[in-house]
Amino acid sequence: MERGGTGWLDQAACRDEDPELFFPVSEMGPGARQVAQAKAVCAQCPVQQQCLSYALENGLQYGIFGGTTERERRNQTRRASGRPQGTQAA
Repeated sequence: MERGGTGWLDQAACRDEDPELFFPVSEMGPGARQVAQAKAVCAQCPVQQQCLSYALENGLQYGIFGGTTERERRNQTRRASGRPQGTQAA
């Protein structure tokens, strides 16, 4: 399978789920429950790492991918780039 491709999507645990589950309005309040439900689907997914890699490589800013929220992916990207958390790139 080519790196960054989407052939893994056929194996994704979320393929039969409502896509809206993976796009909560917020991570707090009622949205926290939705985030937990989406992450539970991701936790059982055989292609979770491919999904996360795809989201990071393509700069996907919204939604749950690979068991991570937007904020968690931003933090991973900042750590990987050596920027302290809470700072923005210029």
